[in-house]
This record gives sequence, C-alpha cells and structure tokens, in this order.
Amino acid sequence: MFSFFLLLLFVFLLLCLCDSSSTFCSSVTAVTGTGMYKTFLDFSLCWVEKLEHIKSLCGLEASCVPTEEVLSVSGESCDSSDEMDTKESINGRAASRKKKSKRHKDTEGGGGEEYPIDIWLLLASYIRPEDIVRFSLICKKAWTVTCTAAFWTRLYRRHYSLDAYLPLRLRPESMEKLHCLRACVIRSLFHMYEPFAARLSRNPAIPDSTPSTLKNSRCLLFWCKKIVGNRQEAMWEFNFKFKKQSPRFKSKCCKGLQPPIQYEEVHTNPDQDCCLLQITTFNFIFVPVVMGMTFTLFSISVSTDMRHHRVRLVFQDTPVRNGKKPRVEQGVQVVLDPVHSVRLLDWWHPQYPFSSKA
Repeated sequence: MFSFFLLLLFVFLLLCLCDSSSTFCSSVTAVTGTGMYKTFLDFSLCWVEKLEHIKSLCGLEASCVPTEEVLSVSGESCDSSDEMDTKESINGRAASRKKKSKRHKDTEGGGGEEYPIDIWLLLASYIRPEDIVRFSLICKKAWTVTCTAAFWTRLYRRHYSLDAYLPLRLRPESMEKLHCLRACVIRSLFHMYEPFAARLSRNPAIPDSTPSTLKNSRCLLFWCKKIVGNRQEAMWEFNFKFKKQSPRFKSKCCKGLQPPIQYEEVHTNPDQDCCLLQITTFNFIFVPVVMGMTFTLFSISVSTDMRHHRVRLVFQDTPVRNGKKPRVEQGVQVVLDPVHSVRLLDWWHPQYPFSSKA
C-alpha cells in the first residue's frame, strides 16, 4: 500500500514539472542560447513520452499534460538545425543504395537461360553461309559451335554439288583433313554457292575507285608471267602479294576471342589477311625489287594515249602514319602503262593462288 502512494506522488511531481516546461524553456533560451535549449528540448520530449506511458498504466487522461507546446517548439527548432538535416540525408542515401542493390540483384537473377552446346550445333545446320557471323554473335556457345570441325564439315556437305569444278584440295576426299579446314570450306563456297559466286562476277576489270585497303600493307611476293590469249600480241601479268596490317591493341587482353585449343588446326590459315594485286599490261615493264617493303600509295589514272589506264605504285621502308602524306622521293616508284586490267583478289577468291598442301 505504501509503494502505491509513492507511485502516485512520483506521478504528481512529473505533472507539475511538465506544466512549467514551457516557461522554463523560454527562460533557458534567453540565457543559454540554442545549444542548451536543444538539449533541454530533447530531454523534455523523452520525459513526455515516458509520462504518456505511465499515465496509460495508471488510468490518467492524456489531456492533463501540455504536450502541444513542446511539439510546436520542436518543429521550429528542427528547421534551424543543420545536424538533423545531415542525419536525414544520410539515412535517405543509405535507403536509396539498398534499393539500387536490390534492383541489381533482381536483374542478375533474370538474365535468361543457358542452353547446351548440342542445341546450338543443331541450329547451326539450318543457317545460310552469309549468316554465320550473325549466328556466332548470339552468345559464346554459338561462337564455339562455329569453331568446331563438325560445323564446317556439315556446311561443306550441305552445299556440295557434283557439277562444281573444284581444285584438288577442295574436293571431298581432301576435306577429311582438319588442317586449314575452315579456309578450304570458305574457298569451296565461292565455287559452289551461287550468292557468293555472283558477288565475284560483278567486279569490273578496272575498279571504279582506287582501293584504299592496301595502304601500309607489306609486300610478301612479286612475280610476273606472260599471257598468251586470243590477241596477236601477248600480255604480261604482274602479281603483288600483300599482307594487310593487323590492328594494334594497346592492351594484350583486347585481341579478341581465340578459338579453342582443340580447334586451332581447323582455323589455321597461312593466307589470313592476305590479298593479291593483279595488274595486266600490254607490254613488259621492268619492276624493281619491292619484296619486304610497305605499300604506301596506289593511284589509277588515264594513260598517255588516252585509251588505256596508268597505274602508279609507291613502296617505302616504313609505314606511313595516319594523316601524313607519303614522300614519293624517299620511296620506290613503280609505273605500269598502258594497263589492260587491275584486279584485287582476296585469299578466298577462286583465282587466288594457294598451295595444295595447305
């Protein structure tokens, strides 16, 4: 019974303290400033919350405590406080980071399904030769399928025809070798596949514009031969074999995808990035030694007799940087005039010479 009276006395003292809180807050503000006022405000808010809890336990009415004045003063003080703003901004940033991380996890979980390589190999049996690059760009497993020997063997058998005239190396009995299989299948498609053969038939004897793909290419071989045809006078064919300059990468890890080790022999191609410049003239013209030099200038103009064409080739010891003009006086200049035809043959062209042992 005595403890109950002590509890009632304690509640009475707290009620008296809260009644005089507004007057005391104003006096403390005038004397001490905003620092102590804020400390006292936090203290009073804490006690008001405890008082509400005690009153609920004892059955007292909540209207006995003037909490509205305290809450109104706290609203004014929060506007002028920088510390509360910084806390709220930090909490807001943390919440936004949690939302972003949750969204990132959700997107990673819904990345799609991964199919076995056997399905990609089955789908590869229905694509056209001109769609091989698009098919290999779907995913890494689709690209891996295009590296296999089974893919290139099936592609060759699908488009092989008995009517096609093929060199000895491109015939079915020679296609069982894995060495250079991919290059041989591509060469055979330009003999057998009609869309590829139609591309080559549209090339004119003299190109409409000067080819610019040979700039800074290295001359590997040079030879010339006499051509005896329907004309009374024989013509001469000058052949320059070039290897195009491969792009330079600043980082060694950016050289692109490499075929799997077990299929390196399938992708072997000694003539990769090579092409043949074939120029036919009406007369024999002396050409200096240019093997090992860099091809820097190629121009086609009208001949002196105004009936044929004139070709000028410039070779130098070092390649020319981008944006700089080659110095003709420092290099070796080759002039062929008059010219009957100019042809640029890539390594897959049917008339490109390649070894039967490849």
